[in-house]
Amino acid sequence: MKNSLLFVLLISFSIQLSAQKKNKKVDFEVKGNCGMCKERIEETAIKLKGVKYASWDIPSKKLTLIINENKCTPLDVKRAIANVGHDTDKATAKAEVYDKLPPCCKYRDPNSLLMDHGGKH
Repeated sequence: MKNSLLFVLLISFSIQLSAQKKNKKVDFEVKGNCGMCKERIEETAIKLKGVKYASWDIPSKKLTLIINENKCTPLDVKRAIANVGHDTDKATAKAEVYDKLPPCCKYRDPNSLLMDHGGKH
């Protein structure tokens, strides 16, 4: 009896852990400047299998995700975003990809901060 109760508790705990990974909220910084960056970052993230929600805030540079960690990890998202030109703490965009970004999106260039970033450009 004691063993079967322990088994039921263990299974219940495992199911709860699995459910938590299916809808995990994650946020991290992604470098960018404007509405075009926002569109590129969010579209890249949401296309990944396992990403259910993606929203990048321009002023704070924070990307908020809801992900199923059984299908993808935050590092997978960071790598995909770097592949389209945006740096994160764990993945850096290659120079040749970054160089193809529009001038207003070149967050590494201090002069890009002086540009008008009010719209999507």
